[in-house]
Amino acid sequence: MWQLSRRSWLQATGLASVAGSLVGAVQARGQNGHPADSAHASHAMGVVGRTSTDVFNPSVFLRSWNFSDLVPERRGRFYKETPRGDGTLLREYEIFAADRQIEIAPGLFFPAWTYNGQVPGPTIRATEGDRIKVTFRNLGTHPHSMHFHGWHPPSMDGALAGQEVPPGETFVYEFDADPFGLHLYHCHTVPLKRHLHKGLYGAFIVDPRGARPPADELVMVMNAFDTTFDAENEVYAVNTVANAYMHDPIRVAVGRPVRIYLVNVTEFDPVNSLHLHGMFFDVYRTGTSLTPSERTDTLMLCQGERAILETTFRYPGDFMFHAHQSEFAELGWMGLFRAEEAA
Repeated sequence: MWQLSRRSWLQATGLASVAGSLVGAVQARGQNGHPADSAHASHAMGVVGRTSTDVFNPSVFLRSWNFSDLVPERRGRFYKETPRGDGTLLREYEIFAADRQIEIAPGLFFPAWTYNGQVPGPTIRATEGDRIKVTFRNLGTHPHSMHFHGWHPPSMDGALAGQEVPPGETFVYEFDADPFGLHLYHCHTVPLKRHLHKGLYGAFIVDPRGARPPADELVMVMNAFDTTFDAENEVYAVNTVANAYMHDPIRVAVGRPVRIYLVNVTEFDPVNSLHLHGMFFDVYRTGTSLTPSERTDTLMLCQGERAILETTFRYPGDFMFHAHQSEFAELGWMGLFRAEEAA
């Protein structure tokens, strides 16, 4: 069967141009008089239009964990916390795997394998010493599992022989949240690269007992999609939707600390990166230390690596961020922070 090469596929779909020509963005004016797309049309490469946010909203995902994006009645179905005698919490989650078509660019749908119907999966967050209990149900068509980074007994690993959960079956993962830091969870069923690439992953945050200083906190998962299934990615993003934050800039306040939980789960590329314009940030690799390891404006991560980034915006205005692999940026991994003065 004849297949398009990656380069010819990009040309055919208009997601990018080999000659470097740009696809104009929608000429709509945003809130507060900001040109929502036109001011940055020369940077937003990709198909024209907007993705639906009815099923998954990247802007809501940024600041959601423990199903906080759901109304109380629905949240109670998937998340419950119970105080324990030692001052910690028992945190109980309902997570399910399901096959689902997801929109990763305007009009472009990907046949994903999801946790709770979304990619990335719901962000799980606890405090060091809390007990995590996840009831995992496989509603998909293939065996799946959940593997958590961090300390846990081998019986809870989700990666050893016989630990995959067949379609229609359930398994309960239970362990203590340790160590504090930024971790992740993902399916560890073979072929591993396909289960990750298809979307079975999510962020797992463990806060230190003393808590970190207050900040505006954002979850950002760098991912990509091989839409032709040739082991090369055609679409790149942070939080799944290409150019999502070019169209809907991430609003932050001037002078207020910002904390980014950055996770890289990009398959088929050895590294991914984040570069922030006009700014520097402190880096806490894996988040397991309260002392930053470096101050920089560009951070590179291998697959599975993650880091907590902290910064404060000094000036109002739009600050671009993107992968510093130019190809990734041109194929959707680009966005804006919109720093606004406090009212």
